[in-house]
Parts: sequence; structure tokens; C-alpha cells
Amino acid sequence: MKIFVLLFFLTAFTSSVSVAQNVMERSDSVFVRHLNDKKIEVTDSNSVRLLMSGHDKFVDLFEAVRNAKKFIHLEYFNFRNDSIANLLFDILAEKAKEGVEVRAMYDAFGNWSNNKPILREHHDSIGARGIKLVKFDPLTFPWVNHIIPRDHRKIVVIDGVVAYTGGMNVADYYIEGIEGIGAWRDMHARIEGAAVNELHRIFALMWEKETGERIEGTKYFPVPEVAGNKRIAVIDRSPRISNEAIRDLYVNMLNSARHSVRLVNPYFVPTHKVRKALKDAIDRGVEVEIMLSAKSDIPLTPDASHYVGNNLAKRGAKVYLFKGGFHHTKIMMVDDLYCTIGSANLDSRSLRCDYEVNTVIFSKETTGELVKMFEQDKKNSDLIRRGYWHTRSPWKRFVGWFGNLLTPVL
Repeated sequence: MKIFVLLFFLTAFTSSVSVAQNVMERSDSVFVRHLNDKKIEVTDSNSVRLLMSGHDKFVDLFEAVRNAKKFIHLEYFNFRNDSIANLLFDILAEKAKEGVEVRAMYDAFGNWSNNKPILREHHDSIGARGIKLVKFDPLTFPWVNHIIPRDHRKIVVIDGVVAYTGGMNVADYYIEGIEGIGAWRDMHARIEGAAVNELHRIFALMWEKETGERIEGTKYFPVPEVAGNKRIAVIDRSPRISNEAIRDLYVNMLNSARHSVRLVNPYFVPTHKVRKALKDAIDRGVEVEIMLSAKSDIPLTPDASHYVGNNLAKRGAKVYLFKGGFHHTKIMMVDDLYCTIGSANLDSRSLRCDYEVNTVIFSKETTGELVKMFEQDKKNSDLIRRGYWHTRSPWKRFVGWFGNLLTPVL
């Protein structure tokens, strides 16, 4: 009996010590351990440059493309058939003339869903200029077979040395905005270092899946050079291979938070596990701040987002409605220590269906840049306060409530 009691208290003491250590451990260390457990590589010696606007992204990207020596690989949800995309294809065609290999892929549904799609004649004319242009999963009868999954990633890799990823496709409205909505806010990251090969492997697998062409060898995957001091993990969601990767990313980042969470996402109708993680963070005293857009480019989902945001505000989150255009940015910052930037929306489509990619950046400096942007954008936002929901019309309240019921399919 005495031995049993002794073992009981020893077990309880060990458990208490473990819990205390976990509470004291920094959130970034907790999340790195989670990634290690999931066998997701965290690479060191990377550099990250945040590109906070469409202008910054395309200026930087076009310069890197013009300097390419070996290959340029692009994977986008869509290239809108407008001036910025056509300028990009002109530059790519010039590089192809110089002997640089150019491979570009866009999603068939993403192309069809924008109001200036690449039509067959344009597609063929681009290919005739030396660019290997591929449409991922072409839409064919009965079409419904091809609604999901779609390729929603945004990846560019140049010479295996520099990569771009984030939330932007290729379209004029990232610079010019949209009539009736205003500025289209989004961001991208330019990455150099070992994480480039991680992003490139994702492109290479997708290219092989669609074309049968294998991309491998040191020409495409050179030994990475030390580019900086940033630690980066690349989180890839591939249907039937890593179905839960992006959902687990958000859930475990939220679960790791000790002090603060700042989140911007355009189509905010998170699935049950992400909502639970948000509520748990609020309940344990983490300051949770969420930024949604007051306006959007699509119906229904924005009203559902405001419904979810209002409920979280009642629970204790600070929820802001951004008024400076449409905030299409997909970022989250935890404890001012680390952050994620990527293509994934917080909706069922991104979390359960599509091909997506997010980067996790373990850097107080990079996270601080995003926090500074968030704080600036709060000045152009309205905080959801008690009674906000009843300031909306009965119809808008119904649409928000009904849209929330459709979370599993939005």
C-alpha cells in the first residue's frame, strides 16, 4: 500500500513538472517540437524579404526573372489575362529565347473563375514562344468531377536560389485595386536558402503529376548556400497525402500561444477544430486579435465571416473590420516570435480540399514587420463592439447565420 501511494505521488509530481515546463517553454519552441514530431523539416540559414504590396511583389519578381540563368518555374491558381500577366509572359519569352527553361502551371478552375481567363488561343500563343505552359486538371464533362481539389498554391522558383510564395496570383488588381471595393491588399515573401528546395519539391511533384516530366538533380536542387539567419518550415497540403497539414498548422500554432495571436484572413469561416483552438486560446487568456475585411469580392462568405467574428468578439477576441479595401492577406503571428504566410484561407476549401502551401517563419524580426503592418491597419479598421450584429439589417443577419451553417462546404 505504501509503495502504491509513493508511486501515485511520484507520478503526480512528474506530471506537474512536465506541465509547468510546457507552460514556461516559448511558443516557437513548442511548435518546432510539433513539426519535428510530424517529420516536417525546419531549415536554417534562410533569408526572408516581405513584399507588402502587389507593386513590391511584381517589381522584385520581374527583376529576379530577368536575372535568371537556368530555369524559372511558376505555379499559380491563375494568371489573369491582363497587362501585368502579359508583361510577365513577355519577359518569360525573352528568357526562353536566351535558353532559360521556363515552366508555368495554372489551375483550370482558377482560370475559369476569374473574369479575364487565358483562352485556348492565348494559351497556345504563349506556348509557341518557348514557355512550357500547363493547365492543371482541365475542366471536362461532367465538370462536377473537377470542382475539388484545385491547385490554390502560389510558388515561383528561380535557378533553385530564390523562391516566392504567399497569397498573390498574377493580376492587375493587386496594383490597381477593384472598382467598388478599393485597394486589393495582399502580400508575398521572397525566400533564399534551404527552404527554396522545399518549395521547389512541391512544384516538381505537381509538375510531374500533370505532365509526367520529372524534375530532379543538382541543376534544379543545388546545395543551398547560407542566405541569412531565419528558420523556415514549409507546410504543404496535398489531398490524400497530407490532408490535415494546414488545419494542424493553425490548430497547433494557436495551441502554442502564450500571450498573443494576430490573424488576418479574407474568407474566415474556420472548421470546427480551428474554431475550438481559437476559443481555447481566448479562454486561457491569450490576447486574440482578428482582422477581417469590411468588403469582399464574393457573396455569402463575408457575411458568414462577420457572424463568426462577432461570436468570437463576444467571447473575448478583438475583431477588426478593415475599411481600406479588401484584405486578402493570409497571415498569423504568435507571441511576436513566429508567423505563417501562405496561400491557405481559413475555410473548408483550403483546410479540407485544395492544394495549399504555407511557410512558417521563426523570426522575431519578420514577425515584427507583420505585427507593425497589423497595428497600422487597425487605424483604418472598426472594432466589433457589443451590439454590432444588431446594427446589420435582418437580411444581412440571416445571410451571415445561414452562411455559417454552410461552413463545411464554403
